[in-house]
Amino acid sequence: MAGTDETQAALVGGNEGDIVLSGSAPLPPLPLEDDQVAVSVKAVSLNPVDTKMLGGYHTVGAISGCEFAGIVTDVGSKVTADWDIRPGDRVSAAIMGMNPLRPRIGAFAQHSVAPGRCVLRMRDDWSFAQSTGIGNSWYTVAWALFHVMGLPAGPALEPLNSQLPPPVLAGPNIKIDNFGGKRTAVLVSGGSSSTGTCAIQLLKMAGFDVVATCSESNFELVRSYGADALFNHASPTVASDIRDHTRNGLRLALDCITTNETTRLCYAALGRSGGRYVALDPYNEAITATRSVVRPDWVLGPEMIGEEIGWPAPHGRKANPTAKRFCQVWNRTLQGLLDRGMVRTHPQRVRDTGLEGVLEGFEEIRSKQVSGQKLIYIL
Repeated sequence: MAGTDETQAALVGGNEGDIVLSGSAPLPPLPLEDDQVAVSVKAVSLNPVDTKMLGGYHTVGAISGCEFAGIVTDVGSKVTADWDIRPGDRVSAAIMGMNPLRPRIGAFAQHSVAPGRCVLRMRDDWSFAQSTGIGNSWYTVAWALFHVMGLPAGPALEPLNSQLPPPVLAGPNIKIDNFGGKRTAVLVSGGSSSTGTCAIQLLKMAGFDVVATCSESNFELVRSYGADALFNHASPTVASDIRDHTRNGLRLALDCITTNETTRLCYAALGRSGGRYVALDPYNEAITATRSVVRPDWVLGPEMIGEEIGWPAPHGRKANPTAKRFCQVWNRTLQGLLDRGMVRTHPQRVRDTGLEGVLEGFEEIRSKQVSGQKLIYIL
Protein backbone atom coordinates (compact mmCIF):
# COMPACT_ATOMS: atom_id res chain seq x y z
CA MET A 1 0.00 0.00 0.00
CA ALA A 2 1.72 3.20 -1.18
CA GLY A 3 1.05 6.82 -0.36
CA THR A 4 1.04 9.87 -2.62
CA ASP A 5 3.42 12.81 -2.93
CA GLU A 6 1.86 14.21 0.25
CA THR A 7 1.06 11.01 2.17
CA GLN A 8 2.64 7.65 2.91
CA ALA A 9 1.87 4.11 3.99
CA ALA A 10 2.29 3.68 7.74
CA LEU A 11 1.00 1.78 10.76
CA VAL A 12 -1.07 4.21 12.81
CA GLY A 13 -3.28 4.23 15.86
CA GLY A 14 -6.77 3.08 14.87
CA ASN A 15 -10.12 4.31 16.17
CA GLU A 16 -10.72 1.08 18.10
CA GLY A 17 -7.47 1.21 20.08
CA ASP A 18 -5.68 -1.03 17.61
CA ILE A 19 -2.88 -0.47 15.09
CA VAL A 20 -3.96 -0.32 11.45
CA LEU A 21 -2.27 0.04 8.08
CA SER A 22 -3.03 3.38 6.43
CA GLY A 23 -2.20 4.34 2.86
CA SER A 24 -2.74 8.03 3.54
CA ALA A 25 -0.75 8.75 6.68
CA PRO A 26 0.92 12.17 6.87
CA LEU A 27 4.59 12.57 6.03
CA PRO A 28 6.94 13.87 8.74
CA PRO A 29 6.68 17.63 9.21
CA LEU A 30 8.86 20.06 7.25
CA PRO A 31 11.10 21.96 7.40
CA LEU A 32 13.46 19.73 9.36
CA GLU A 33 14.66 20.94 12.72
CA ASP A 34 18.39 21.75 12.93
CA ASP A 35 19.30 18.38 14.46
CA GLN A 36 16.93 16.11 12.50
CA VAL A 37 17.69 13.43 9.92
CA ALA A 38 15.04 12.44 7.35
CA VAL A 39 15.16 8.83 6.15
CA SER A 40 13.53 6.71 3.46
CA VAL A 41 12.79 3.58 5.50
CA LYS A 42 13.96 0.21 4.12
CA ALA A 43 13.62 -2.09 7.16
CA VAL A 44 11.96 -1.96 10.59
CA SER A 45 12.31 -3.91 13.83
CA LEU A 46 9.46 -4.96 16.10
CA ASN A 47 9.80 -4.69 19.88
CA PRO A 48 7.52 -5.77 22.76
CA VAL A 49 6.89 -2.10 23.62
CA ASP A 50 5.27 -1.63 20.21
CA THR A 51 2.55 -4.10 21.24
CA LYS A 52 1.77 -2.24 24.48
CA MET A 53 0.44 1.01 23.02
CA LEU A 54 -3.02 0.54 24.51
CA GLY A 55 -5.39 2.69 26.55
CA GLY A 56 -3.81 6.02 27.47
CA TYR A 57 -0.70 5.15 25.47
CA HIS A 58 -2.69 4.95 22.24
CA THR A 59 -3.06 8.03 20.04
CA VAL A 60 -5.45 7.79 17.10
CA GLY A 61 -3.59 8.57 13.88
CA ALA A 62 -0.10 8.57 15.44
CA ILE A 63 2.55 6.50 13.64
CA SER A 64 3.86 3.49 15.55
CA GLY A 65 7.32 1.93 15.77
CA CYS A 66 10.70 2.69 17.35
CA GLU A 67 13.46 1.16 15.17
CA PHE A 68 14.25 1.52 11.48
CA ALA A 69 17.05 1.55 8.94
CA GLY A 70 17.17 3.28 5.58
CA ILE A 71 18.72 5.94 3.35
CA VAL A 72 19.10 9.56 4.40
CA THR A 73 17.08 11.91 2.19
CA ASP A 74 17.74 15.21 3.99
CA VAL A 75 19.45 16.60 7.09
CA GLY A 76 18.98 19.59 9.37
CA SER A 77 21.45 22.45 9.31
CA LYS A 78 23.64 21.13 12.17
CA VAL A 79 23.58 17.40 11.44
CA THR A 80 26.55 17.05 9.08
CA ALA A 81 28.85 19.13 11.28
CA ASP A 82 27.74 17.46 14.51
CA TRP A 83 27.23 13.86 13.38
CA ASP A 84 28.94 13.47 9.97
CA ILE A 85 25.67 12.33 8.36
CA ARG A 86 24.76 13.34 4.81
CA PRO A 87 22.01 12.63 2.27
CA GLY A 88 22.59 9.23 0.70
CA ASP A 89 24.10 7.69 3.84
CA ARG A 90 22.77 4.33 4.99
CA VAL A 91 21.72 4.63 8.63
CA SER A 92 19.74 3.08 11.46
CA ALA A 93 17.83 4.98 14.12
CA ALA A 94 16.06 4.62 17.46
CA ILE A 95 13.04 6.84 18.08
CA MET A 96 9.77 6.96 20.02
CA GLY A 97 6.74 5.77 18.07
CA MET A 98 3.10 6.36 19.00
CA ASN A 99 4.22 9.74 20.31
CA PRO A 100 1.26 12.02 21.14
CA LEU A 101 3.56 15.06 20.93
CA ARG A 102 5.03 14.08 17.54
CA PRO A 103 2.30 11.91 15.98
CA ARG A 104 3.66 12.19 12.42
CA ILE A 105 6.99 10.54 13.32
CA GLY A 106 7.32 6.77 13.81
CA ALA A 107 9.41 3.88 12.50
CA PHE A 108 6.61 1.88 10.88
CA ALA A 109 6.30 4.11 7.83
CA GLN A 110 7.84 4.70 4.42
CA HIS A 111 9.51 7.89 5.68
CA SER A 112 10.66 8.88 9.14
CA VAL A 113 12.74 11.40 11.06
CA ALA A 114 15.15 11.06 13.98
CA PRO A 115 17.46 13.36 15.97
CA GLY A 116 21.06 13.04 14.83
CA ARG A 117 22.06 11.80 18.30
CA CYS A 118 19.82 8.76 17.76
CA VAL A 119 21.16 7.87 14.29
CA LEU A 120 24.04 5.51 13.46
CA ARG A 121 25.88 5.20 10.18
CA MET A 122 25.59 1.61 8.96
CA ARG A 123 28.54 -0.69 8.45
CA ASP A 124 29.26 -1.22 4.74
CA ASP A 125 28.99 -5.00 5.14
CA TRP A 126 25.63 -4.91 6.95
CA SER A 127 22.20 -5.11 5.36
CA PHE A 128 19.33 -2.80 6.29
CA ALA A 129 17.77 -5.74 8.15
CA GLN A 130 20.87 -6.34 10.25
CA SER A 131 21.33 -2.63 10.98
CA THR A 132 17.83 -2.08 12.30
CA GLY A 133 18.76 -4.49 15.10
CA ILE A 134 20.98 -1.79 16.63
CA GLY A 135 18.15 0.26 18.06
CA ASN A 136 16.47 1.14 21.33
CA SER A 137 18.05 -1.71 23.31
CA TRP A 138 21.52 -0.30 22.78
CA TYR A 139 20.51 3.10 24.12
CA THR A 140 18.21 1.95 26.93
CA VAL A 141 20.63 -0.62 28.35
CA ALA A 142 23.61 1.74 28.28
CA TRP A 143 21.58 4.35 30.20
CA ALA A 144 20.47 1.70 32.69
CA LEU A 145 23.96 0.34 33.35
CA PHE A 146 26.27 3.34 33.13
CA HIS A 147 24.01 5.99 34.61
CA VAL A 148 21.06 4.63 36.58
CA MET A 149 22.98 1.67 38.05
CA GLY A 150 26.09 3.82 38.34
CA LEU A 151 28.57 1.38 36.80
CA PRO A 152 31.91 2.63 35.43
CA ALA A 153 32.04 2.15 31.65
CA GLY A 154 35.73 1.26 31.48
CA PRO A 155 38.38 2.09 28.84
CA ALA A 156 36.79 0.00 26.05
CA LEU A 157 33.79 2.34 26.06
CA GLU A 158 35.20 5.68 25.00
CA PRO A 159 34.33 8.53 24.93
CA LEU A 160 31.62 7.63 27.49
CA ASN A 161 34.22 6.42 29.99
CA SER A 162 36.13 9.72 30.01
CA GLN A 163 33.40 12.27 29.33
CA LEU A 164 30.60 11.02 31.58
CA PRO A 165 31.74 9.25 34.76
CA PRO A 166 28.88 7.50 36.57
CA PRO A 167 26.93 9.58 39.08
CA VAL A 168 27.36 9.15 42.81
CA LEU A 169 24.25 7.27 43.94
CA ALA A 170 22.48 7.15 47.26
CA GLY A 171 22.22 3.75 48.89
CA PRO A 172 24.76 0.94 49.19
CA ASN A 173 28.41 1.70 48.51
CA ILE A 174 29.65 -0.86 46.00
CA LYS A 175 33.37 -0.90 45.26
CA ILE A 176 34.09 -1.79 41.63
CA ASP A 177 37.62 -2.28 40.29
CA ASN A 178 37.29 -4.70 37.40
CA PHE A 179 40.69 -3.80 35.95
CA GLY A 180 42.63 -3.85 39.17
CA GLY A 181 41.21 -6.83 41.00
CA LYS A 182 38.48 -9.46 40.92
CA ARG A 183 35.71 -8.73 38.43
CA THR A 184 32.40 -7.63 39.92
CA ALA A 185 29.39 -9.79 39.02
CA VAL A 186 26.15 -8.43 37.54
CA LEU A 187 22.97 -10.47 37.19
CA VAL A 188 21.13 -10.07 33.86
CA SER A 189 17.60 -11.39 34.27
CA GLY A 190 16.25 -12.24 30.81
CA GLY A 191 19.57 -12.94 29.11
CA SER A 192 17.97 -14.24 25.90
CA SER A 193 15.97 -11.05 25.27
CA SER A 194 17.32 -8.41 22.88
CA THR A 195 18.07 -6.14 25.85
CA GLY A 196 19.68 -9.10 27.61
CA THR A 197 22.16 -9.95 24.85
CA CYS A 198 22.97 -6.24 24.55
CA ALA A 199 23.55 -5.96 28.31
CA ILE A 200 25.83 -8.99 28.34
CA GLN A 201 28.02 -7.53 25.60
CA LEU A 202 28.29 -4.11 27.23
CA LEU A 203 29.02 -5.56 30.66
CA LYS A 204 31.79 -7.74 29.27
CA MET A 205 33.33 -4.73 27.49
CA ALA A 206 33.22 -2.87 30.81
CA GLY A 207 35.04 -5.72 32.56
CA PHE A 208 32.22 -7.28 34.57
CA ASP A 209 31.43 -10.94 35.24
CA VAL A 210 27.96 -11.73 33.89
CA VAL A 211 25.50 -14.08 35.54
CA ALA A 212 22.39 -14.52 33.37
CA THR A 213 19.01 -16.21 33.60
CA CYS A 214 17.00 -17.56 30.67
CA SER A 215 15.25 -20.74 29.62
CA GLU A 216 17.51 -23.76 29.37
CA SER A 217 16.82 -24.01 25.64
CA ASN A 218 18.54 -20.62 25.19
CA PHE A 219 21.68 -21.42 27.21
CA GLU A 220 23.89 -21.88 24.14
CA LEU A 221 22.64 -18.64 22.59
CA VAL A 222 23.21 -16.56 25.72
CA ARG A 223 26.62 -18.12 26.36
CA SER A 224 27.66 -17.13 22.83
CA TYR A 225 27.16 -13.46 23.76
CA GLY A 226 29.60 -13.77 26.65
CA ALA A 227 27.66 -14.78 29.76
CA ASP A 228 29.98 -16.35 32.34
CA ALA A 229 27.33 -18.35 34.24
CA LEU A 230 23.80 -19.36 33.25
CA PHE A 231 20.78 -20.35 35.33
CA ASN A 232 17.37 -21.62 34.28
CA HIS A 233 14.85 -18.93 35.25
CA ALA A 234 12.15 -21.59 35.68
CA SER A 235 14.07 -23.64 38.24
CA PRO A 236 12.54 -23.50 41.75
CA THR A 237 16.05 -23.15 43.18
CA VAL A 238 17.37 -20.53 40.73
CA ALA A 239 17.81 -17.75 43.31
CA SER A 240 19.60 -19.98 45.83
CA ASP A 241 21.74 -21.44 43.02
CA ILE A 242 22.83 -17.92 42.05
CA ARG A 243 23.57 -17.06 45.69
CA ASP A 244 25.69 -20.19 45.97
CA HIS A 245 27.54 -19.34 42.75
CA THR A 246 28.24 -15.78 43.90
CA ARG A 247 28.98 -16.82 47.50
CA ASN A 248 26.05 -14.69 48.66
CA GLY A 249 27.89 -11.63 47.41
CA LEU A 250 25.89 -10.49 44.36
CA ARG A 251 25.29 -6.72 44.58
CA LEU A 252 23.96 -5.74 41.12
CA ALA A 253 20.95 -6.91 39.09
CA LEU A 254 19.51 -5.72 35.76
CA ASP A 255 15.96 -6.97 35.14
CA CYS A 256 15.28 -7.02 31.39
CA ILE A 257 11.85 -8.66 31.80
CA THR A 258 10.35 -6.95 34.89
CA THR A 259 7.49 -9.14 35.96
CA ASN A 260 6.62 -9.90 39.59
CA GLU A 261 8.44 -13.22 39.17
CA THR A 262 11.65 -11.70 37.82
CA THR A 263 11.69 -8.96 40.45
CA ARG A 264 11.36 -11.57 43.19
CA LEU A 265 14.10 -13.66 41.55
CA CYS A 266 16.52 -10.73 41.42
CA TYR A 267 15.80 -9.69 45.00
CA ALA A 268 16.25 -13.24 46.24
CA ALA A 269 19.50 -13.67 44.29
CA LEU A 270 21.14 -10.49 45.62
CA GLY A 271 23.49 -11.20 48.52
CA ARG A 272 23.10 -10.51 52.21
CA SER A 273 24.59 -6.99 51.88
CA GLY A 274 21.98 -5.94 49.35
CA GLY A 275 22.83 -3.75 46.38
CA ARG A 276 21.18 -2.18 43.34
CA TYR A 277 18.28 -3.42 41.25
CA VAL A 278 17.47 -1.69 37.95
CA ALA A 279 14.48 -2.69 35.83
CA LEU A 280 13.52 -1.78 32.27
CA ASP A 281 9.88 -1.24 33.25
CA PRO A 282 8.10 -0.09 36.42
CA TYR A 283 8.43 -2.73 39.15
CA ASN A 284 6.12 -3.91 41.92
CA GLU A 285 6.93 -1.69 44.89
CA ALA A 286 5.46 -4.16 47.37
CA ILE A 287 8.15 -6.63 46.31
CA THR A 288 11.02 -4.12 46.37
CA ALA A 289 9.94 -2.97 49.84
CA THR A 290 10.81 -6.41 51.24
CA ARG A 291 14.56 -5.63 51.35
CA SER A 292 15.60 -2.18 52.51
CA VAL A 293 19.27 -2.93 51.74
CA VAL A 294 18.48 -3.02 48.00
CA ARG A 295 18.15 0.26 46.07
CA PRO A 296 15.59 -0.16 43.24
CA ASP A 297 15.18 1.99 40.13
CA TRP A 298 13.86 1.67 36.59
CA VAL A 299 14.50 3.30 33.23
CA LEU A 300 12.40 4.51 30.34
CA GLY A 301 14.21 4.10 27.02
CA PRO A 302 12.66 7.05 25.13
CA GLU A 303 13.87 9.40 27.90
CA MET A 304 17.29 9.15 26.22
CA ILE A 305 15.99 11.19 23.28
CA GLY A 306 15.86 14.17 25.63
CA GLU A 307 12.37 15.34 24.70
CA GLU A 308 9.16 15.58 26.71
CA ILE A 309 7.19 12.33 26.83
CA GLY A 310 3.42 12.72 26.70
CA TRP A 311 2.47 9.21 27.81
CA PRO A 312 0.46 8.65 31.02
CA ALA A 313 2.11 8.21 34.43
CA PRO A 314 4.45 6.65 35.34
CA HIS A 315 5.97 6.97 31.85
CA GLY A 316 5.15 10.60 31.08
CA ARG A 317 7.86 13.10 32.00
CA LYS A 318 9.51 16.38 31.13
CA ALA A 319 12.52 16.54 28.85
CA ASN A 320 15.62 15.27 30.65
CA PRO A 321 18.76 17.25 29.68
CA THR A 322 20.99 14.79 31.54
CA ALA A 323 19.61 11.90 29.49
CA LYS A 324 20.01 13.91 26.30
CA ARG A 325 23.68 14.62 27.09
CA PHE A 326 24.23 10.94 27.86
CA CYS A 327 22.62 10.04 24.52
CA GLN A 328 24.94 12.40 22.64
CA VAL A 329 28.09 10.91 24.18
CA TRP A 330 26.79 7.36 23.99
CA ASN A 331 25.97 7.73 20.29
CA ARG A 332 29.63 8.49 19.55
CA THR A 333 30.68 5.57 21.73
CA LEU A 334 28.28 3.16 20.05
CA GLN A 335 29.23 4.35 16.57
CA GLY A 336 32.85 3.55 17.42
CA LEU A 337 31.96 0.07 18.66
CA LEU A 338 29.93 -0.53 15.51
CA ASP A 339 32.71 0.68 13.22
CA ARG A 340 35.24 -1.57 14.96
CA GLY A 341 33.00 -4.64 14.72
CA MET A 342 32.62 -5.00 18.48
CA VAL A 343 28.84 -5.48 18.68
CA ARG A 344 26.52 -8.27 17.61
CA THR A 345 22.85 -7.85 16.90
CA HIS A 346 20.28 -10.08 18.56
CA PRO A 347 19.37 -13.14 16.41
CA GLN A 348 16.94 -12.05 13.74
CA ARG A 349 13.95 -13.52 11.98
CA VAL A 350 13.84 -11.47 8.77
CA ARG A 351 10.70 -11.27 6.66
CA ASP A 352 9.96 -9.47 3.40
CA THR A 353 6.26 -8.96 4.18
CA GLY A 354 6.51 -5.21 4.78
CA LEU A 355 4.23 -3.23 7.04
CA GLU A 356 1.43 -5.77 6.58
CA GLY A 357 3.72 -8.38 8.12
CA VAL A 358 4.39 -6.19 11.15
CA LEU A 359 0.72 -6.45 12.09
CA GLU A 360 1.04 -10.23 12.18
CA GLY A 361 4.20 -9.89 14.28
CA PHE A 362 2.25 -7.93 16.91
CA GLU A 363 0.12 -10.99 17.56
CA GLU A 364 3.12 -13.34 17.65
CA ILE A 365 4.78 -11.26 20.37
CA ARG A 366 1.56 -10.90 22.38
CA SER A 367 1.02 -14.65 22.28
CA LYS A 368 4.68 -15.28 23.31
CA GLN A 369 5.55 -17.14 20.11
CA VAL A 370 8.89 -15.32 19.80
CA SER A 371 11.86 -16.29 21.99
CA GLY A 372 15.54 -15.53 21.48
CA GLN A 373 14.86 -13.69 18.20
CA LYS A 374 13.97 -10.24 16.97
CA LEU A 375 11.38 -9.78 14.21
CA ILE A 376 12.65 -7.71 11.28
CA TYR A 377 10.57 -6.60 8.28
CA ILE A 378 11.83 -5.42 4.88
CA LEU A 379 9.78 -2.65 3.26
